[in-house]
Amino acid sequence: MATSFTTLSLFLCTLCAITNSDGFYLPGLAPVNYCKAEEASDTCKAEIKLYVNRLNTEESVIPYEYNHFDFCTDDTDQSPAENLGQVVFGERIRPSPYKIEFLKPEICSTTCTKTYKGGDEASEKKLKLLKKGMALNYQHHWIVDNMPVTWCFMLENSRQYCSTGFPMGCFVKETRSQPDTCIIDPAYNKPKTYYLFNHVDLTITYHSGVKEEWGSGFKENGGRIISVKVEPRSINHTMHPPNCGSKAPLEIPFDDLPKGKTLDVIYSYSVTFMENHTIKWSSRWDYILESMPQTNIQWFSILNSLVIVLFLSGMVAMIMLRTLHKDIARYNQAYFQIESGEDAQEEFGWKLVHGDVFRPPRKGMLLSVLLGSGIQVFFMTLITLAFACLGFLSPANRGALMTCAMVLYVCLGTPAGYVSARVYKSFGGEKWKSNVLLTSMLSPGVVFSLFFVMNLIFWINGSSAAVPFSTLVALLALWFGVSVPLTFVGAYFGFRKRPLEHPVRTNQIPRQIPEQSFYTQAIPGVVMGGVLPFGCIFIQLFFLLNSLWSSQVYYMFGFLFLVFLILVITCSETTILLCYFHLCAEDYHWWWRSFLTSGFTAFYLLVYCIHYFATKLNIEDMTSTFLYFGYTLIMVFLFFLLTGSIGFFACFWFVRKIYSVVKVD
Repeated sequence: MATSFTTLSLFLCTLCAITNSDGFYLPGLAPVNYCKAEEASDTCKAEIKLYVNRLNTEESVIPYEYNHFDFCTDDTDQSPAENLGQVVFGERIRPSPYKIEFLKPEICSTTCTKTYKGGDEASEKKLKLLKKGMALNYQHHWIVDNMPVTWCFMLENSRQYCSTGFPMGCFVKETRSQPDTCIIDPAYNKPKTYYLFNHVDLTITYHSGVKEEWGSGFKENGGRIISVKVEPRSINHTMHPPNCGSKAPLEIPFDDLPKGKTLDVIYSYSVTFMENHTIKWSSRWDYILESMPQTNIQWFSILNSLVIVLFLSGMVAMIMLRTLHKDIARYNQAYFQIESGEDAQEEFGWKLVHGDVFRPPRKGMLLSVLLGSGIQVFFMTLITLAFACLGFLSPANRGALMTCAMVLYVCLGTPAGYVSARVYKSFGGEKWKSNVLLTSMLSPGVVFSLFFVMNLIFWINGSSAAVPFSTLVALLALWFGVSVPLTFVGAYFGFRKRPLEHPVRTNQIPRQIPEQSFYTQAIPGVVMGGVLPFGCIFIQLFFLLNSLWSSQVYYMFGFLFLVFLILVITCSETTILLCYFHLCAEDYHWWWRSFLTSGFTAFYLLVYCIHYFATKLNIEDMTSTFLYFGYTLIMVFLFFLLTGSIGFFACFWFVRKIYSVVKVD
């Protein structure tokens, strides 16, 4: 057992390393060859398109589209097609007014001029939006050649950090209690002043053409883009044409503009090209992933926690096997003594409840529905992580992870209906129509209701995260047109099957349960059951929350897949162990308890999310707080279904196994 786990760990870690180092790409993400304008052709492009995405911040959950803050926009409607995952996550990729040609430097080119006039209501409203964005540290997210435009700077430990976003400006407070507010330039230090970054210096690094590598697309003066880095600055353009070498920043006062006074904001940019022969196109994401803060955590600490969890799981398995082996041998010996007419000791422990252990639980309909939905979430997570671990859902394929998860969830309605029907029929249930409807409606309905309420809040606030009405209709069509029929198909085959035959018969009169000690009571057992499973996920949970709320790129899918497998093992063995103790205490109410024991891990997940919100995020407004906890509830609910189903079916297998190998009168 230990050898197989070690082999699996090494295999997955190697897979993860290969995925990260070699930059695996899908066929649909083929490289683009660039060349000078006079050499442009179907296989070689001269125009480098720069796209702008939504702006977001760690101080608010509400993102906004690029044109929300009155920046320069492109009049052409050439937005790239967005997949379902991008739309649901609130990405809004739009063309930009920045015109770039390959190997054509730009020196202080202007895009547009925005004029704000004091006393004009429309101008003052737009200027207040700009100030609000700078005060909350909203970040630009630009895209060139399917690569994020990065802003790189040095950290305190002399390490370079490359962020996939850069600030739209900064605000120096009156007290200057935060001297690092304007990290761009220490000279931006005037109290109660906004500094708008209206100029960007773009540095495009490219890999020169290699004939053997490019094939028919080879051009002598061509190349492939490796990276695009940005240096934002604030410049008060007072000269015509503008002088981008000026050190005077564009200062926007805290108070409103005096009536009749105008403020001109000129947006400008410069572009330089750098050739690089060492970095290949397939490895161009490495400098972003290697500079992410999660790499500061040593891999040894992660592997150490995984080894500890595996060791504890092995110990639990050994204890269970040795104890059960002795119990079964003793019970079978007592049975043969009775057969031969010898005096036998009185039965005790878990064998005493053999006539009640398979008695159908209360609320069996609800339990079967939750189990069917849990199996649906389990296979969705397993398949999605497997694809991500193999590199099919790389960061370059935007929105693919969310799209894959949603499509899988919809298509996995058949196993959900089948499992729910089989379990409900084994409970002796006859209301098959109610079972099918609840399986197809309850869990998706809870998730969609929370999502719809939060979408209304985004819509009221004019956020880019508001899902369009057409997308909502498409989601409902997937639910009612695909998921519900597939659930009915699965339930049809499930109800056609014969009921599960239990290894022992159930008595007509329930056995009285003796008084339980504190540790074998339901609530303490359930509370203790979620501790160990949560212990094996909380390290990766920190990275996942950072990727969700701090705009960091998550790429450690190899370790995440390994942690998921360990979570399955830990939930199973913990639930089996506690179930065995309860049966030994002659408490046969294990159906719901097995589901809730491992499902209680979701409560610890909720507590950790609250801790993350209080310690890592700077969210203060009530709207963002409500949205954060709305998304958290969706995540906690799905995790509850996942872990609860894992524990239940592990315990179900265990109970059937032990009662099938003992001799019962």
